[in-house]
Amino acid sequence: MKNIGAGQIALLVALGAMLILTGVWGFSVWGASSGVEMGKHGWIALGLGAFFSLLIGCGLMALMFFSSRSGHDDVADPFRQRDGEDT
Repeated sequence: MKNIGAGQIALLVALGAMLILTGVWGFSVWGASSGVEMGKHGWIALGLGAFFSLLIGCGLMALMFFSSRSGHDDVADPFRQRDGEDT
């Protein structure tokens, strides 16, 4: 196993602190909004937002996959060698 340096430890500590703070913030907001009712239009907006976010995310991942498979990305990385190609 590779030794972890001081910079990597500091990065892990910072990311862990941000994760914990985000969880605490989310829990406090969840508790503060427990008495708020969401109407029919709110649920529709939530559903449409989630659906289109997933649609766009899946579409972009599919484009990345097909672009990588078709060889269009080879131009962007001239130092990458193709399989079976000698230098």
